[in-house]
Amino acid sequence: MSAPVLFASAQDQGYTELNLEEAVALALEYNLNLQKERIDLEASGYSEKNLWSEIFPSINANASAGYANPIFTGSPSFDSGFNYSVGLGLSLSLNAGIPYAMRNIRLAHQGSILRYEDACNQLSILVTKKYYSLVAEKNNLALIEEVLNLAQRQYTRSEISFRNGLTGELSLMQSRLAVENARYNLVSASTSYANSMAEFLAMLGIPFDSSVTLSGEINIVRIAADPEILITEHLPRRPDILRSTQEIERLNYAQLQSALQSRAPSLSLSMDWSISAFDPFAERMNARAGLSIPIDPWIPGTARNQTVRRADNALEKARLDLAITEDSAKNQIRSLAALLRNSWDSITIARLGLSTAQRSYQLTEQGFLNGTVEALTLEDARNNMANARQRLLQSELSYFNMILDLSAALNIDWKNLIQTFGVTGE
Repeated sequence: MSAPVLFASAQDQGYTELNLEEAVALALEYNLNLQKERIDLEASGYSEKNLWSEIFPSINANASAGYANPIFTGSPSFDSGFNYSVGLGLSLSLNAGIPYAMRNIRLAHQGSILRYEDACNQLSILVTKKYYSLVAEKNNLALIEEVLNLAQRQYTRSEISFRNGLTGELSLMQSRLAVENARYNLVSASTSYANSMAEFLAMLGIPFDSSVTLSGEINIVRIAADPEILITEHLPRRPDILRSTQEIERLNYAQLQSALQSRAPSLSLSMDWSISAFDPFAERMNARAGLSIPIDPWIPGTARNQTVRRADNALEKARLDLAITEDSAKNQIRSLAALLRNSWDSITIARLGLSTAQRSYQLTEQGFLNGTVEALTLEDARNNMANARQRLLQSELSYFNMILDLSAALNIDWKNLIQTFGVTGE
């Protein structure tokens, strides 16, 4: 139901520029997998609101009609041969495991809420990565376009110099080849960006041919965080840890429910009322109460005894799974924190490399204008400068993605991570 509404909303608002918050909101509303999670959430919520159904008695109504008449004796009579009967039955079974069954229903709803929130968070991280990846591609397009402009200006200078007899034909051809290479790179990058943009808009429920631009910029801040502090503060709130904890709680309730249903006495109440037109005096009402005391679950090796033992084993395995999940989560957080520390060095080196490449290009261009540097050397310097800019852009995007991965591992917002542990002025 929500997808058509979203298409109308995205088109009616006439998006021409999207910021990250708008993109995330559209994706959360449109995503089909998230809509399935909402259905599961509503279903578990409905069950959680109607816990009384666990103790509601079963009610059955019955009715029958028939016709009977002797074949060989007496005279047939429709009135005397027709008969009917109606009845109503009610039964209620109570056992000590019902409270734990209700708790498991509540726990199942809490699990649905957790899965939905985790799915929203994961989708938000995915959209953020794709959003800033497109921003990086757009910046890269600007770099390639700048390289093309530099090559075109150089070709113009070479053409003038050739006409004035200051440079040879080979130098002119090399300048023209540099222009064509730069133009081809720009076309290829533009096509790749258009395809990536169409895929991204499809995630948001926006028509692929819409003229939408992204307004974000990648601002990198160095993260300096102690992984042990992060583990202590945020590990218990990780979705996988919470799910494992809930699974232990669920199995604990299931164990108690299984033990009580199998071993504790159960009380059953029933009532029947019936009336028959064939026998007006046959109207009757019956009420029964019964108490059942199980014996075989207490005998080792019986089927019901083994069921109780299996519940105990499942609970112990869940506790081991929680320990494994915690160890894996700690290792992931420590690894991401270490990668962030090391990756910042690559950004520093890339910035220095870009500064060096820019200065090298300036000096090479000056030498070319003075006639001491060949066109191929100038083209190499120009390409080195473009590559240095692209390396810096890629290093910054990679570092930002690591920040997103760390925030996802801690189950916190990436902006809060930057605000809390970001080091400004670097």
